Amino acid sequence: MSGRAIQTSASSVGSWFRSGDPWIWLTASAVAIALLAMLGLMALIGVRALANFWPSDVVQITYTDPSQRSATVYLGEVVERETIARSQYMEATGLTVADVGDAATFDRLLLKTGNRRIAGADFIWLYERNISALTRPVDAVVVERREWGNAYGLSDSTPQNGSSLDGLVLWLPAGGQLPVAATDVVRFWQPNAMTLTDKLTHYFGGIARFLTEYPREANTEGGVYPAIFGTVLMVMIMSVLVTPFGVLAALYLHEYAKPGPIVRFTRIAVNNLAGVPSIVYGVFGLGFFVYVIGGSIDQLFFDDRLPAPTFGTPGLLWASLTLALLTLPVVVVSTEEGLSRAPRALREGSLALGATKAETLWRVVLPVASPSILTGIILAVARAAGEVAPLMLVGVVKLAPALPVDGEFPFVHLERKFMHLGFHIYDVGFQSPNIEAAKPVLFATALLLVSIVLILNLSAYALRARLERRYRGVQQS
Repeated sequence: MSGRAIQTSASSVGSWFRSGDPWIWLTASAVAIALLAMLGLMALIGVRALANFWPSDVVQITYTDPSQRSATVYLGEVVERETIARSQYMEATGLTVADVGDAATFDRLLLKTGNRRIAGADFIWLYERNISALTRPVDAVVVERREWGNAYGLSDSTPQNGSSLDGLVLWLPAGGQLPVAATDVVRFWQPNAMTLTDKLTHYFGGIARFLTEYPREANTEGGVYPAIFGTVLMVMIMSVLVTPFGVLAALYLHEYAKPGPIVRFTRIAVNNLAGVPSIVYGVFGLGFFVYVIGGSIDQLFFDDRLPAPTFGTPGLLWASLTLALLTLPVVVVSTEEGLSRAPRALREGSLALGATKAETLWRVVLPVASPSILTGIILAVARAAGEVAPLMLVGVVKLAPALPVDGEFPFVHLERKFMHLGFHIYDVGFQSPNIEAAKPVLFATALLLVSIVLILNLSAYALRARLERRYRGVQQS
């Protein structure tokens, strides 16, 4: 290639960079990556969560243990499959190179055998090379119990849904019987004999139970209704607390306070509060709201109950106040941004027509600033719904004995502890004694929480866009 051709090519590349096209492609790629990451996360959690409600087939497996050379019959659901390396297989089975042969990898499946009260463990890994028979018996029965997890067995006389369960006995494939008391049964089904309509009914019924029932078995079974109720109620109380204080603080800083070092320092402090780790707010809430304010309330109004605390202990009110303080900077900054977008001519026109400054702010400026105000509020709600760390110090618990709202006067009990979806995920994922049994609840709760936060954020953008279209002409005047 000649020197002139190289110079022309370099000039073309330089012109392309100066045109700004590379930055357009770069920013578009960043948006695409972020969107794919979000969709990938939702798909991963969604598939794992929703698949657990589908009634899986029950398989009967004849398995020869490679270390004991004895055959055993198992009955259960296949919940996971994976491929492991040769060395891992030898370590798990205790076999030698001569026993293993030339295979480099080995497939295995995780079988949920249930019957925890009899067998101790209700999950077992089985290597496919050692499976001599695998069938799907039509008379296989799955019984969801209130305690000890699922029971699996065989029965040729299983009662239909709605009939009596008294006298139901499951036959175990390895021998023996498993009697099932009617009082211990939540529901039962025969997955291998179900039609598609039966499976769909079971599927949506399982989702409904998950959303409306109370948790069982150390939160690894049952539903998450108390956690949904506690999360929604706490967010509602937090919104009622943070909205007036955030809007009034922004109004004072932007409309009434004279520019100076104090106002600049206040704005810097508000911006810095937005970057403080959330656990610090939890420590502050525990020390100030719970011990100082709550302890003072107990001494003034509940002296007869001391030393047992009423408000001087973590509860719903203090958790809501802590999160209101946590999300206050978001509302203040968003409100100030909206106030700055109100045209000066609009204010002067209102004052010229005889309106007071307060009337101008209330009837003219705040409606124009409402898109930013509402966006800040909903983003604050979305953040509060996903916070966990501060709540662990100021009111959230693993299992609440009663809901904060009931039929007992005064009906709303702000001093009670409550459950939260975010903490429920932490508890099931890291504190569960049986992590394999907890996985379905873990993924389903994570999907529910992510969906709530996503809906709240999308609502913020949609509401902002609607209000901006309404006041677009006013803001540009």
